[in-house]
Amino acid sequence: MSIFSKILIANRGEIACRIMATAKRMGIKTVAVYSEADAEAPHRKAADEAILIGPAPASESYLAIDKIIEAARQSGAEAIHPGYGFLSENAEFARACEKAGLTFIGPDASTIALMGNKAAAKRYMIETGVPCIPGYEGLDQSDEAFIDAAEKIGFPVMVKAAAGGGGRGMRLVEKPEKMQKALKAARSEAERSFGSDELILEKAILNPRHIEIQVFGDNHGAAVHMFERDCSIQRRHQKVIEEAPSPAVTPELREKMGATAVAATKANNYSGAGTFEFLLDIDKNFYFLEMNTRLQVEHPVTECVTGLDLVEWQLRVAANEPLPLTQEEISLTGHAIEARLYAEDPDKGFLPRVGTLSRWQTASGDGIRTDHGLADGYEVTPFYDAMIAKIIGHGDTRETARTNILKGLEQTIDEGLTTNRKFLIRCLAHEAFTDGSATTAFIETHFPKK
Repeated sequence: MSIFSKILIANRGEIACRIMATAKRMGIKTVAVYSEADAEAPHRKAADEAILIGPAPASESYLAIDKIIEAARQSGAEAIHPGYGFLSENAEFARACEKAGLTFIGPDASTIALMGNKAAAKRYMIETGVPCIPGYEGLDQSDEAFIDAAEKIGFPVMVKAAAGGGGRGMRLVEKPEKMQKALKAARSEAERSFGSDELILEKAILNPRHIEIQVFGDNHGAAVHMFERDCSIQRRHQKVIEEAPSPAVTPELREKMGATAVAATKANNYSGAGTFEFLLDIDKNFYFLEMNTRLQVEHPVTECVTGLDLVEWQLRVAANEPLPLTQEEISLTGHAIEARLYAEDPDKGFLPRVGTLSRWQTASGDGIRTDHGLADGYEVTPFYDAMIAKIIGHGDTRETARTNILKGLEQTIDEGLTTNRKFLIRCLAHEAFTDGSATTAFIETHFPKK
C-alpha cells in the first residue's frame, strides 16, 4: 500500500518526468497538467492521466492556481508536487492546496512566505545565528536609506530584489554615483518579475564560491543535511554546472556548514526538502545567501553521492512519515557533476533559442545519467524556461565524474536546436574547472563576451 494513491505534478518537462519516475516506482498514480503548447509533450504522455489547463502562456496555465486545484479535484489526486519554478515557492498556492484538502508536497505556506522574501529571511537568519553578509534589509525603501547604508557598508555592494531570485532585480554597484541608477533599474525589474519592488543591499563578495547545503526536515522535529553542492559556475547569476561534493570544502568546513543549516532548519520547524545557499569567500568564511523551499534543479548530484532518492523523501515526509534516515546513517561516496542543457546561444549572450528538436538521443553507459522530458519532434517554445535537460556524470573520483559527464555531453544528440552543449564541454575541459579553482567569475573571466 502506497503513502498516496495518486498525486498531481504541477509542472512540466524534465522535472515532471523525474517526479513521475519515483512515484511510479512507489506505486503511486500520477496526473500531469499541460498547456496547449505541451499537447504532445513527453511529460503528458508519461503520466497515468493528463489534464489540459489552458493556453501556452504560463500565466494562463502553469501559474493559474485555480486551474491546477480544479485539475487535482477532477482527477481525485490527494497531493500536489510543485517541482521547481512556477508555483513551487508560492505561499498562496500552498494555502490554496490546504484549503482544498490537498497535501502540498513541500513546507507550509508561512515558511514559504518567510523564506521567499530575502529581507525577512535574512532578518530571521541573523536572529538564529546564521552567518550573514553585512548589508541592509530594512523597511525604509527610500533611495536615501540605501545610499546611506551603502556608504556605511562600503563599496562594492549588491542591490537585490527581496522577493525573487535567478539574478533578476540584481545589480552590482561599484561606485556611490551609480547607486540611484542601479536602484531604479533593480526596482523596475523586480516589479516586473516578482510583483514587488522591495530591495535589499549586501556587501559584494567578489569572486566567491557558491556553496549550498541540502537539508530535509519532517513533521516530528527531525532534520538532517545531505552535504554540499558547489554551484559556482553561473551565467547571469543562473547556475550552469553543479557538483557534489565541492572541491573547495574541507571535511571540517562541511561539518560546520551542515550543522549550521540543520540548526536553522530545526529552528524553523521546517518540513520537506530545502536548500541553504551560501557564499564562501577566499578565507573559507561562509555567509547565508538565501533558502530555497523546494527541490533544486541540481538535486541529482546529491542523489548520486548519497544513493538516496530525494523525491521519495519528499513524498514520505509529506505523508507525515519520519525522515527515513538519521544524520549518522547518511554517507557521502564518490563525486557527481551536473550540466544544464539550455536551448540558447552562448555566442550571442546566452540568448534563448526556439525551434524543433528533430533528433534527440541520450548518452548511455556507467556513470552517466540524463534527466529530460524530450523526444524527436519536441517543440521548444518561447513560453517557458530554456533549460531542456540535465546531464550528470558520477564516479568514485572527481576526475572520473568529469570524464563521464564529458562522454555524456559528447554522445548526446540534440539536432535541430541551438544549445549550449558544446559550450558546456569547453567549460568542463577548462583548466580552472579541472583543477577545482573555479569561482562565480569563471564564465565572465574565461569566456568573456565577444
